[in-house]
Amino acid sequence: MQQLPSLSHVLSNMSSTRILCVGDVMLDHFSYGRITRISPEAPVPVFASEKKTTVLGGAGNVVRNLASLGVACDFVGVVGDDGAGAQITHLFKDLPSVTSQCVTEKGRRTTVKTRFVSQGQQVLRVDDEDTFAISQDTSDMLLKEVGARLPHVQAVILSDYSKGLFTPSLLKGLIDLCNAHGVPVIVDPKARDYAVYKGATFITPNASELHQATSLPIGSDAEVEAAIGYVQRTWGITGVLATRGSRGMTLHVAGENSLHLPTRALEVYDVSGAGDTVIATFAASLAAGALPFQAAHMANTAAGIVVAKAGTAVTTQEELAHALHTGEHTLKHEKFVANWQSAHAKVVQWHREGFSIGFTNGCFDILHPGHISLLRQAKSHCDRLVLALNSDASVKRLKGSARPINDETSRAQVLAALEDVDLIVIFDQDTPLEIITYLRPDVLVKGADYTIENVVGAKEVLSWGGEVVLADLEIGHSTTNIIARSDAA
Repeated sequence: MQQLPSLSHVLSNMSSTRILCVGDVMLDHFSYGRITRISPEAPVPVFASEKKTTVLGGAGNVVRNLASLGVACDFVGVVGDDGAGAQITHLFKDLPSVTSQCVTEKGRRTTVKTRFVSQGQQVLRVDDEDTFAISQDTSDMLLKEVGARLPHVQAVILSDYSKGLFTPSLLKGLIDLCNAHGVPVIVDPKARDYAVYKGATFITPNASELHQATSLPIGSDAEVEAAIGYVQRTWGITGVLATRGSRGMTLHVAGENSLHLPTRALEVYDVSGAGDTVIATFAASLAAGALPFQAAHMANTAAGIVVAKAGTAVTTQEELAHALHTGEHTLKHEKFVANWQSAHAKVVQWHREGFSIGFTNGCFDILHPGHISLLRQAKSHCDRLVLALNSDASVKRLKGSARPINDETSRAQVLAALEDVDLIVIFDQDTPLEIITYLRPDVLVKGADYTIENVVGAKEVLSWGGEVVLADLEIGHSTTNIIARSDAA
């Protein structure tokens, strides 16, 4: 019997794994705005755009999920000879621990999906793309790139969005290569004929795709099990993880009993990209040593996190660890984030939802009315307030060896109880400049004992169109004064 690893051990192992993702990459554009009237030119709504964002989509979103989980990733795919293709290449370079090889095919348009969102609801999606099959020369180049990377990875993901990349011959070549190297290959399928995935280790169809491939009913657990069994017997696929929307997931591995997992989402905000999160988390867990049923559980939990977020969202290793430990999946009340990457992901999420981000920082050693006033004023200038808290080591360098009075964990716990604070991130530097430039807030708030010219980060925030606010001070309130009065007494 195979030893059962702890989930915490699996999570920690993710940072030492490498996964190769091959697939249909695209750009996801989001335009957020409002519809307040009907056009006088035609009976159509007028969309007033207020904010735009662009992220990697399709297989690119799988890579984003892997990177967010701390997994090193190689990506191989195809882009067109156009601006969108160049932008995709640039966006890959911004992801930590990711190397990418995007083969450019002349005469092909890179897939771009543009979604218009009003008050949290998608009102229109526009697709700009070519979906014809790639050339044989391109296919040969892809196989060569994959073959060079296989000795260095623990798993391979084939992210099929039916955009012309995965020809039957390329799929056969890729799966045969993976099997020859003993590397598990996990496929997110879009083809109706699963014969092209013959020999894959796992596939992750949704319920509709499973029905289309088998022509079998999938309404009940028993019917899904029967459809999965048909897939395994007919095409020699070892395991199937079927995602079933509100009914959760079903996993079946050849020779084992089926596992039915209920949905883990406490609320559903946007299901865009949830399948990418599932296959990324499932593959990352397997590569990190999880048994298939553990990997399915982790993927199900991760899906419950991302569907409560807007857009093609990702989950982090910290969020997943918290959700697995506590059973809380929306993390609405989780404010304390020690990891900068987690803080950045939260800020990006808020920006996608249309919220403005405020930022302030300090030691906050002994909380007093001056602190409360500063935070209240800061929150009045933004939708979401990030508080950067000096670490214990940083406070000692700035205030002397006798400080802080309260350690960083205690200070963070007290501040997290305040309604005006939405996120806390600890920084160890002498100034917050590095964390400011990393998070890129819209509003920077400091006390009026500063001038804009000597506020750290002001120049940078103003350079990207942000605002610097000097908050009024509560005269006579400071931690230094409190300590002095205590010593005098």
